[in-house]
This record gives sequence, structure tokens and C-alpha cells, in this order.
Amino acid sequence: LKKSEGNIQTIMPGFTHLQSAQVVSLAHHLMAYYEMLKRDKNRFLDSINRTNECPLGSAALAGTSFPIDRILTSKLLGFKKPTMNSMDSVSDRDYALEFLSNIAISGSHLSRFGEDIVIWSSDQFKFITLSDDFSTGSSIMPQKKNPDPAELIRGKMGRFSGNFLNLLTIIKGLPLGYSKDLQEDKEPVFDSYDNFILAIEVTNGIIKGIKINKNEMLNACKKGNLMATDLADWLVINYNIPFRKAYKMIAKIVGIANKKNCQINDLNTSDLNLIGNDSGIKIKNFLKIKSSINYKKSLGSTSPKE
Repeated sequence: LKKSEGNIQTIMPGFTHLQSAQVVSLAHHLMAYYEMLKRDKNRFLDSINRTNECPLGSAALAGTSFPIDRILTSKLLGFKKPTMNSMDSVSDRDYALEFLSNIAISGSHLSRFGEDIVIWSSDQFKFITLSDDFSTGSSIMPQKKNPDPAELIRGKMGRFSGNFLNLLTIIKGLPLGYSKDLQEDKEPVFDSYDNFILAIEVTNGIIKGIKINKNEMLNACKKGNLMATDLADWLVINYNIPFRKAYKMIAKIVGIANKKNCQINDLNTSDLNLIGNDSGIKIKNFLKIKSSINYKKSLGSTSPKE
């Protein structure tokens, strides 16, 4: 959140297919991960509410002959209520599976963040510079600054998904009732938990130590004709042109720009005079990279107002 608050007006390319697509703010990009992690948090909280049942008193299979007050013992042990079927209580591991599933889903989000960090810190992008605390040198190349911690976060996803599949595979073929196979539920749960906490801590450290290279991000926005879609939308809104026609018109001027080895922003007003009259001047004034994010109007868009 702190990084986002400080970079609401920092613009960068947004990507589809890992190709530059449209201008977005860095804050908008980072807040996408906030939304993912917020859902992850709610997923864990939902699981607690759903699995907060006490199995004590289920005994080996059929319950117990002793007059135990299961409601009282559940309350004393901090559970919401007792489980309602003793066979289900001893033979199922929904709580562990759900926990591992939640970690795997959240781990996939951390993994994607790690991938962004690896890409952004590369010499080909240079969007960010990692702190010395969360990067490493090379064993033989003194000029290198490698994003090892981010790569390890990305790599943990294999462990998280593997542990989930491990327990799911164990449970899927068991007959109802307790089987010794269920002893294997501990290791994947503890392993995923330990590594998930580690991944979160490392992610926090990476974010705190990142230096944002705003000029590199801005310069990247000046390649790839990132305002082409904005311009097509502008023609639809201001000249009441069907989007299909506007799309073809913009594709044409992109072709002109490619022949001149420049961006559509760099074309002269005559090349941009798509509608006639003074449309070339208006389009030229519209094609300002730094203003792109301000043109968005929809809720949840990259606009600073949203």
C-alpha cells in the first residue's frame, strides 16, 4: 500500500502476452496484487469459520460410551461447536486440504509477483533496482546482481502445489474410517506453512527495499504505440465513430508510424488528420503519454481518481 500511495502518478507499460499494451500506473499494477492477497486473506478466514469444529469425543470411529459433554469440551477448547459425525471426524482431512489449497492459491500470487520482480530488475527492463539485502552476486561474474529471493518465492509454488496434491492423492482412495495413510497429513501441512510464512516475509523485504526507476518506466511507455487504444476510444466518444471503424483508422496510422520508424505520438498533424478539419491538431494534443491514465473513467481502472 505504501509503495502504491507513492506511485499513483508513476506510469509504466501494462502488458498482455508480455508485450507492451497500454499505459497504467505503477500503483494500479501493485494494487492488483493487493486485491489478490485480500482475497487470499478472506479465504483463510472463511476456512477458519467453516472448519472450526471440535472432533473430541468421536473416539476411534463410532463415538464413546462415556457421558462426555461435547458441547462443553468444544467451548473449553476454543472451538465454535463439535463435529456432528464421528466417522467423518476421524477419517476426513478437509481442514488440512483447505489450508493447503489456500496456501497454494496465495502462493501462486506471490509467485507471479516474484516473476514480475525478476523481469523488472533485468537489464532489459531496469524498472526497479533491488536492495543489496534482497539480491545476490554471481559466483564468477562481479557485475551481476541477481534476484535470487524473488526466484525462490517463485520456486516455492512447486512445493505448495505439490503438498496440496500430495494430501489430496492420499485421501482420494481411502475407505471411510481411519487409515494409517492419514498420518501423512502432517508433513505437507507443516512444510507448506513454514515456507509460506518465509515467502511472505521475503516478499515484504523485497517490496520495502525496491528502488523505483521512474524514468525507465516512462521511457518504456514511449515505445509500442501504447495510446493506440486510447485514441480509438477517443474517436468513438468525440466523433461518434463505430469502434470497428476507429480500430481500422488507428491501425492505419500505426502503419504510417512504423514506416517512419516513430510512434503515433511523434507523427505530424497531417498524418493524424483522420477526420478532416482540425482533427489532426486535436489528436496531437490528445496523444500525451503522461495523460493516458487520466482518460480512464471506469470504476477499478488505472485512473488516479479510481
